Amino acid sequence: MQKAFIKLLSILLPGVVTNLAYRQLTNPQIRKLRDNEIDTLNKAEKNVLPFKGFDIQTYKWGSGSESVLLIHGWEGQAGNFSDLIEKLLENNYTVYAFDGPSHGFSSKGKTSLFEFTELVGVCIEKFNVRKLISHSFGGVATTYALKANKDLKMDKYVLITTPDRFSERIDEVAMQVGITDKVQQRLIDRLENETQIPVKTMNVSDFVKEVNVERAIIFHDEDDRVIPIRLSQNVQKNWPNCEMRVVKGTGHFRILRDDAVLNEIVAFLGA
Repeated sequence: MQKAFIKLLSILLPGVVTNLAYRQLTNPQIRKLRDNEIDTLNKAEKNVLPFKGFDIQTYKWGSGSESVLLIHGWEGQAGNFSDLIEKLLENNYTVYAFDGPSHGFSSKGKTSLFEFTELVGVCIEKFNVRKLISHSFGGVATTYALKANKDLKMDKYVLITTPDRFSERIDEVAMQVGITDKVQQRLIDRLENETQIPVKTMNVSDFVKEVNVERAIIFHDEDDRVIPIRLSQNVQKNWPNCEMRVVKGTGHFRILRDDAVLNEIVAFLGA
């Protein structure tokens, strides 16, 4: 019933519905953290990074000789990496992370892929890291940041699932909201006018052709219901320096807590 009503509004008031879809695209809904995730965050050295009107919460754990930056997904937060953080600390890493604009414990407000992407580049430089780990949408932001800043040279980059085409995120929002094709095109036009970037060019499988990464690896569960594995496979196919690991039985989120996956990530970083 609600989608049918939105379809009708799309015809009668396309501008209003475009704004609704835009808010859905730019206002993340954040999941509640588990107790162990909060415990890990409480162990961190915390600082606030001013960024484009946001107070970005940053985190640092450990003081090992090797450093790594963690980049969470859309509607995620740094605490989602708690199991991986503990594993990295056991292996003598210094671990950095942040909550993106309007995510986690950072201040709230309208945000976008492009602000998130710019923040990734800022944090890579600020923490002076050569190793990266991203989850989900964090792969879009990170690969775009590396493409846009070719002086950022990475030794190792681990992607724990990744989308490919940004247009697919717009398709997902259009389906969730129930808008017509005409309103979806208005949404695309609005995004392109704001960013001056054609949506059809915003593809991870294209970004990775221009990044300065010595070695990369993608982990993806074959039954991931959030991001189909074919998207990661297409990214890997277009990235000569990237390996692919197909995982079973973890899905999109539990992969972050799977001990076998975490052990292989640590082994890859140290190889």
